[in-house]
Amino acid sequence: MAEDVISVERLINAPAEAIFPYLANADRHREIDGSGTVREAKGNPEPLRLGSKFGMSMKLGIPYSMVSTVIEFEENRRIAWQTHGPTALGKYVGGRIWRYELEPTDGGTLVRETWDITQESPLSILSTRRMAGMAERNMEKTLARIEELVTD
Repeated sequence: MAEDVISVERLINAPAEAIFPYLANADRHREIDGSGTVREAKGNPEPLRLGSKFGMSMKLGIPYSMVSTVIEFEENRRIAWQTHGPTALGKYVGGRIWRYELEPTDGGTLVRETWDITQESPLSILSTRRMAGMAERNMEKTLARIEELVTD
């Protein structure tokens, strides 16, 4: 469905090499999070790469945790991770993919953030789909925060 993949873009007046470290370091995700739900990374503070797993403490009304696996990675160009719940039951909750693509262009870098729920669990897809509008607004805020951080 069309609402299962939403992307927002922003031209940021900075090179991809200045932007990518915020995306490839889970400890920095709270700095860029436009939703206000990210609390702190759990686990290895190493820079992310293909196959990396990282936990995240979150709060949307109530505290919860998610575990993500980096499923796409191209240094300074693309990173994506897929999220699930942290327990053995986690495969039944989550599955959404967060993807960032950076395209160098005149005037800086075109940054695209995508929320992809095509692989979301059947148990959570309906409730997740209802968050599409909120996800889009929050992604716009995230890209604005990235711009603030790398252009100051």
